Amino acid sequence: MNTEADTIVAQATPPGVGGIGVVRVSGDKTERIARKLLGSLPEPRTATYRMFRDGSGARIDAGLALYFPAPASFTGESVLELHGHGGPVVMSLLVDAIVELGARFAEPGEFSKRAFLNNKLDLVQAEAIADLIGSGTAQAARAALRSLTGTFSSAVDALAEQLVRLRMHVESAIDFPEEEIDFLSDDDLLKRIDACEAAFETLQAEAKQGRVLRDGYRVVIVGKPNAGKSSLLNLLSGQEAAIVTEVAGTTRDVLREQIDIDGLAVELVDTAGIRNDPDRIEAEGIRRARAALADADAVLWIQDATDKDQEEPKESLPDGVPITIVHNKIDLSGDEPGFTNGEVYLSAETGAGIEALRRCIRELAGYEDQGEGAFTARRRHIRALRKAADHFATGKTALEEMKAGELLAEELRLAQQALGEITGAFSADDLLGKIFSEFCIGK
Repeated sequence: MNTEADTIVAQATPPGVGGIGVVRVSGDKTERIARKLLGSLPEPRTATYRMFRDGSGARIDAGLALYFPAPASFTGESVLELHGHGGPVVMSLLVDAIVELGARFAEPGEFSKRAFLNNKLDLVQAEAIADLIGSGTAQAARAALRSLTGTFSSAVDALAEQLVRLRMHVESAIDFPEEEIDFLSDDDLLKRIDACEAAFETLQAEAKQGRVLRDGYRVVIVGKPNAGKSSLLNLLSGQEAAIVTEVAGTTRDVLREQIDIDGLAVELVDTAGIRNDPDRIEAEGIRRARAALADADAVLWIQDATDKDQEEPKESLPDGVPITIVHNKIDLSGDEPGFTNGEVYLSAETGAGIEALRRCIRELAGYEDQGEGAFTARRRHIRALRKAADHFATGKTALEEMKAGELLAEELRLAQQALGEITGAFSADDLLGKIFSEFCIGK
C-alpha cells in the first residue's frame, strides 16, 4: 500500500450554506485526530452521533462521525468523515481545528489520487468520479457510473490481454526458429490478429461515443441577419433565450444554451448575423461569432428559404468542421419539412421540421444511444487508443509485407503500453498531476 506522509483534510461537500456539510480526513494520523476531536475512536463503519471539539476542548458542532480503518476505505488509508451542519463558518472552524491537530489542507483531487495510488481505483475509474459529478444529462451520468464501476477499464484490460496472448504467440515462434513456422500461414496467429483488429475498432467507436457523452457537442448557429437564427435557438431550447424582432441584426453578442437531445448534451451557440458594412457594435458581435466558430464541433448555416438566390456559406467557416445548411421559414416558402441530401428544411415559427434537425445533430455527433453498454471517455483516452491502434497496424503491416515477426512483437509491446496509459498501468507523474488537479477539493 502506498501511504502518503501527510494526513489530509478537506470539506467534501460544496462550499456555501446547506443543511449538511461533510469534512473528510485521510492518513496515518486519522485515529489520533479522531480521539482528540471526538473523545474516542468511533466503531468502524458505524454512524455515531458525536460532539466535535477543537484542540482546547471547545465545542464546534455536533453531528455524525464515520470511521473507516485502513485498508478498507475509499483511499486505502484510515478515513474519518464528519457530517455536521453545512454553514461555511462551522465547516471552516472544523477544518481549521483538524489542521491544528496535525493534518494539512488537501490538494484538488488528492483523495481520489490516493485511492488510485493505493490500487483502490484505476485511472479511468478515478476520472469517472469527476465525470459523474459533472454530468450534463441523465445518460451521461449513467455512462459515468459504468466507467466508475469498471466497464471501460474491463474493455481496455480485455484488449490488452488479447495483445499479450498475440505477443506471446509471436515471440514463441521467434524463439524457436527450428519449428520453421511461416507467420503468414499460421492460421491461429492470423485469427488472433483479426480478433485484435476488430476489438480495436469496436473499442474506439465506443470510446468516441463516450467522449461525446462526457464533453457534450457544441453547435454554432450562423448565417445572414434576419435568417431566423435566434428563433431557432428559442425553439430548440424551449424558452425565449434570445430577443427576436423583425429588425435585422438584433443579436449583437454570443448566446449559449444547453439542451438535451436523447441523452446527448448539446451546447447551442447563437451568433450575430454575418454581413458587410455592420455598425460598430454589430461588428464586435460578428468578431465574437467568428471566434465561437473556432471551437465548434458543428455549424448550422441558417438560410431564409424564401430567398432562392442565396450563395453557399463562405465567410470564415472553419476547415474540417461539418457544416449543415438549414433552410428556415418553410411556412412562407412552401418547402416540405425534413432532412434531405444533407440539408434541413424547417420553420422556426411553426416548429415543422424540428425533429429532422434534432436527428441531424445526432448524426453530426455520431451519437447513438448505447443503452446499458455506454461509458464515458476522455480525449486522452481517445488519443491513447489511437496510439495503440497505430502501433498494432504498423506491426501488422510489417508482418504482411516483410514477414518481420520481431517488428510485430515490438509494436505489440508499444500498443500494450499505450493501453496502459488509459488505466494508469503506465503513467508519468506529470500526467497524474494534471488529471487530479482538475478535481474539486475533497474528492
